[in-house]
Amino acid sequence: MPLRLAFLQTAAMNAANRHIMTHDASNLSPLSARRSQALAGRLTVPGDKSISHRSLIFGALAKGETRIDGLLESEDVLNTAKAMQAFGALVTKEESGQWTVSGLGTGALLEPTDILDFGNSGTGARLVMGVAGAHAFASTFMGDASLSGRPMARVLNPLREMGVQVLARSKDRLPLTLKGSDPASPITYRVPMASAQVKSCVLLAGLNMAGTTTLIEPVKTRDHTERMLRGFGAKLEESTNEAGETILTLEGLQELTAQHVTVPGDPSSAAFPIVAALITPGSDLVVENILLNETRTGLLTTLMEMGGDISIQNERESGGERIGDIHVKYSALSGVTVPADRAPSMIDEYPVLAVAAAFAKGETRMEGLEELRVKESDRLSAVAAGLAANNVPHEEGEDYLIVTGGAEKIGGGMVATHLDHRIAMSFLVLGLQAQKPVSVDDVGIIATSFPQFIELMSALGACFEPVPATAE
Repeated sequence: MPLRLAFLQTAAMNAANRHIMTHDASNLSPLSARRSQALAGRLTVPGDKSISHRSLIFGALAKGETRIDGLLESEDVLNTAKAMQAFGALVTKEESGQWTVSGLGTGALLEPTDILDFGNSGTGARLVMGVAGAHAFASTFMGDASLSGRPMARVLNPLREMGVQVLARSKDRLPLTLKGSDPASPITYRVPMASAQVKSCVLLAGLNMAGTTTLIEPVKTRDHTERMLRGFGAKLEESTNEAGETILTLEGLQELTAQHVTVPGDPSSAAFPIVAALITPGSDLVVENILLNETRTGLLTTLMEMGGDISIQNERESGGERIGDIHVKYSALSGVTVPADRAPSMIDEYPVLAVAAAFAKGETRMEGLEELRVKESDRLSAVAAGLAANNVPHEEGEDYLIVTGGAEKIGGGMVATHLDHRIAMSFLVLGLQAQKPVSVDDVGIIATSFPQFIELMSALGACFEPVPATAE
């Protein structure tokens, strides 16, 4: 084992152990939500997390100064910003709130002198692995206790095919060290699961090495990486084969040109006030400036099928992406079956959909949920456990969840968040209309994606309160 790789791996293991040790009960911040009156008003949610990560990464790979408006300033995204700085890009925030990234050009990043800590962010870690793996130097990745338990083989396997050396814990978990080969070898790769992160990792690696990278995507996933590649000036060919699969072909070491990027509102963050308004009588809410990319609107489609009064206003286009304002009113919802092929367009929204289903008439069946088992937590089990703790009838399968709505005595339970921001926010939304308050064991984790969640929801009329000491 090369000395530098061994040193970085040992340092990362020690740092990761410190990470895990800090996540004990004494550091948790529990909170309760209780039944609230009508939610009303207009709000703007934080910028889209997927686009925020990619704006920083492409800004670092482009020549010149990329300017970013509306960047999501969450822990996850800021960790990606730190990583780009570690690779030699200059990343700064102006007094106006705009961010700038002075890039180095494709294939020209510098070897980081320290460990890259991605905290809770699987997106940041997996995308940056693609960038780092295509450079002939060593870089070490670590994360918090949650991220350290998530599977990385899905991105490491194609990187290995490109010649990248990987030094990792068992089952390819963080912390790990990558050492790019010189020269690297572009590949043709069929993505074995519906994952925009795997697709993006392969494309980012291919961008930073000489030769042609071809990616075959059997199931269409969110396409922000492809859109931003083209937006920054790269030529990316896209076609469909006889089997209906998407074929992406990218020539490496294309020069990217710095851009002005405006980040729209995150539809995954918007999901929480939208569902809260749907289940709270008398609510009338407008969530402004939301990304409406068709690979991200599965939840809106599902909620409308359930009878949700949802309309799109002020629809427009910005930076190649469709955006608009979402107007939502309280609605009597009915259960539906959500098909498995919709999962890629709403994979992060199933926890809060389960909350909507708890107040719908009849059963809501959600299928194709195997990917939830490898998110920030085993989200499928975490959602089921939270429903059970709050007396919501449900059935958990290996890859499905059935929720029966209309129970008479919802609430009263404490939900274990498992370091998962979406579990925390979803069950706080449940508490807004439950018969008894619903508590979550930690709201601090919410800062990874939606730091202003409690403040913004409270301003709309949501009721939150500290958890009594006896209930902790």
